[in-house]
Amino acid sequence: MLDEFREDDIVRKVGGRFKLSTLVQKRMVALNRGAQPLVDLPTRDLMEIVIEEVKQDKIYLDTSGRVQPVQDESEKVDALEALLTEDDGGPGVDDLPD
Repeated sequence: MLDEFREDDIVRKVGGRFKLSTLVQKRMVALNRGAQPLVDLPTRDLMEIVIEEVKQDKIYLDTSGRVQPVQDESEKVDALEALLTEDDGGPGVDDLPD
């Protein structure tokens, strides 16, 4: 089971060993506190559950370091578009000189 952590695929998927460690730790805390697993496995071993969730792209760390479930691609695209179109208070295209 811990051999998965030695594979570069899972490390690259998450964005590095530190992020993988953070993701695993935070997700295990959530599962210990009663969060529902996002995969069906015939085990109660939380480490195996978390590893499988990562391998199946069910969870990720957001930019603030919180574990988030992956909903579906359309929701991710909508969230990204909202960020890109959000007014940050800076100059816009209309502020350019003629």
